[in-house]
Formats: sequence, C-alpha cells, structure tokens
Amino acid sequence: MIHGASTFIHVGQIHVDEAPCAISTVLGSCVAVCLYDSKLGIGGMNHYLLPFWNGNGLQSPKFGNISIPKLIESMIAKGSTPRSIEAKIFGGASMNIGASEAMMIGKKNILVAREILNEYKIMIVAEDVGGQNGRKIQFDLERGKVLLKYTSRTIE
Repeated sequence: MIHGASTFIHVGQIHVDEAPCAISTVLGSCVAVCLYDSKLGIGGMNHYLLPFWNGNGLQSPKFGNISIPKLIESMIAKGSTPRSIEAKIFGGASMNIGASEAMMIGKKNILVAREILNEYKIMIVAEDVGGQNGRKIQFDLERGKVLLKYTSRTIE
C-alpha cells in the first residue's frame, strides 16, 4: 500500500520524488529507468520512446540518450551521488512481431540504458526487459520496490 501521492508519467517525462510517494507508467517498446537512493529516500523514473536523439529538432527526453542523463542529473540536484544510486530497468518489449525495425527499437532502448548507467557507474540491481508483453509499473519510493504487471500486447 502506497501512503503518499502517486504520479503517472507519459512518454518523454521524467519525475523525481521522495518517499512516501510513488511513480508509475505503462510501457511497450519504451523503456523506463528507475533510480533509487536508499540513504535519502528519493527516486526517479523516466519513460523514453527511442534510444537516440538524431540531432534534429529539440533534445527531447523522448530519447534515451537525453532522458537518462537528465534523470541522473535530477537525482544529483536533490543531493544524491552516482555511488549511492541504484537502477532498475523495465520495458523494451518487441510489440509488433514481424516488424523487424520495431523489434529492434525495444532492444536498442534496453542497450542505451545499460550503456549510460555503466558510464555513470550506476549499478543495475534488477531488470524486467524484452519479451513481447507490455508492462505497468509502480515505483514505491518508501521501499524502493517496483510493482510490475504484464499487459496485453496492444500498447503503443
């Protein structure tokens, strides 16, 4: 049971909060990175659609290589350090079987999360990625736990 407010985030959003709040989202081929600092009781989540910003238009957090560093910077701005942060990653499903490009997006989204977290030396302590089902996740900042439910394959 979550005691504080719960915030739902959509594609391209980043949210950092503190216990006893929760952050939730629904993912298909998108990926959410959940960061948690147990010392400070703060956590954050992003939700991105594509792995890389190609340099056209705005540097939107719809792209993993923009969204993940912004999420980490938001945690640091609240007093966290990369050493005290742990990560959990979710999503990256292959939603459209037969569409090889769509299948690759999920895989690339997962890869970019692993690469950037590794660059910042943030340990990934749990993940539920890939597969063919969407996911609903709720990140409980009081306990640092993520509740996960699989959904049908029709998201996004």
